[in-house]
Amino acid sequence: MSVQKIRFDFSSPEVQKQVEEIQHGSFMRQGTMLAFPMNFPGATIPIVPDESHVTALDATPEGIIYGGTSGKRSHIFVAMFHGISGAVFDMKMEDNADHCPAVCCGKKKLAACVNGPNSGGRILTTTLQWLASDLIQEWGFHRQEFEDLGEVLPGEPIVHAVADAPREHVVGITSGHLFAFDFETANSKVRAEVSCIGRLAVASNGNIVGLDGTEHLWSYDARTQALHREAIKLPSGAWGQAPLRWARDSHRGLLYTTDDRGTLFSFHADRGFSSPLGQTMFTPVGPMAVTFDGRVFGFCGDGIGKMFCYNPGLRQVTDIGVALSVFERRRYGYVFGDAVTGRDGEIVFGEDDDFGHLWLYYPRIQAARV
Repeated sequence: MSVQKIRFDFSSPEVQKQVEEIQHGSFMRQGTMLAFPMNFPGATIPIVPDESHVTALDATPEGIIYGGTSGKRSHIFVAMFHGISGAVFDMKMEDNADHCPAVCCGKKKLAACVNGPNSGGRILTTTLQWLASDLIQEWGFHRQEFEDLGEVLPGEPIVHAVADAPREHVVGITSGHLFAFDFETANSKVRAEVSCIGRLAVASNGNIVGLDGTEHLWSYDARTQALHREAIKLPSGAWGQAPLRWARDSHRGLLYTTDDRGTLFSFHADRGFSSPLGQTMFTPVGPMAVTFDGRVFGFCGDGIGKMFCYNPGLRQVTDIGVALSVFERRRYGYVFGDAVTGRDGEIVFGEDDDFGHLWLYYPRIQAARV
C-alpha cells in the first residue's frame, strides 16, 4: 500500500480556499492523467519513498526523459514511455547529495547537478543511456559509470541549469554566480556574479536568460561567453519575490512565465514581452510545459496544486483541476517539481512528494474548426 506525505498548512487562507474547491469536485476536468511509478513494473523496485521527490527533468529530441530526485538521497534516472517500453530506470544513487536542481541532456552526454548537505553544488556526467524501444521484463539494465567533476564553487549550491540550444554547453547559476560547463571538455568556468532567484530558460535567439533584480532579465550568450546585465526589461507586474518559472514553446520560440501574482506573459527575443495573457487561479506558479499545439499546462498553488491551461488561440486560462490518476492504482497528485514535453506532445510532470511518480498528462484533443 502506498503512503503519500501531504505537506501543507491548513491555517493558510490560500490552502483553505483550495480545500473548499476540492470538496466541491475540483479534480481533473479534461484530459487524462497517468501516474507512472519510478521503476520498470514487474522487473525492478521503485526508488524508495523518501528519496523519490522528482525535482529535475529534461528530454532528448528523441523523447527519452532524464531526471533527478531529492530527499534523503538523490537519484538520477532515465525514462521512456513510447514504443514497447514503459520504464523508469534508476541510473545512479548518490550518497553525498540530497537535492538535484537540474539535469541537462547534451548530444551524447548527460550532466546532472546535485547539492549535498555540507558541500557546494557538483556536476555528475555520464553518456546518455541506451534504452531499447521493445523492452521486455526479462531484459536487464546496465548502470553506466558517472564521473564526479566536483564542486563548481566551494560551498555554493547550484540553483538551476539548462543546456543551450545546440546542446553543447550547460549554463547554470549557483547561489551567487553564473557558470558554464562544456559537454565536450567536461570543464566548467565561473563567468560572473549574478542574482539567483528562480530558474533559467533558453530564449528564441539562443541566449540563456535569468532574473536580474526585480525589473530586468540578464542574458548570456554561451557561444560568445558574453553576459549582458539588465538586458531585458520586465513588463509591469510584481517580480522578484517568488522563484521564476518558465515554459518554452520549441516550435515558435516563445517563453512563458508568470509574475508573483500569477499573471501570465510570453516573451520572444525579437518582440519582447507580451501584454498580460491571463491569470492563474492560485500562486505560486509551479512547473509548466507547452504541448505541440501551443497550449501551456502547469500547476499553481501551495501544498495542493491545481492544473491550469493557457490556450493562445483563445487567450484564455482554464482551471483543469487537481491531479488524479485512476489507472491500476488510484493516486492523487499535489506537489510537482518540474515538467517537460514528451515525444508525442504529452506533458510529463515530476511529483515532488514522498513515493513520487512521473505523471503523464494527455491533453484533450481540440475540436476542429469547420
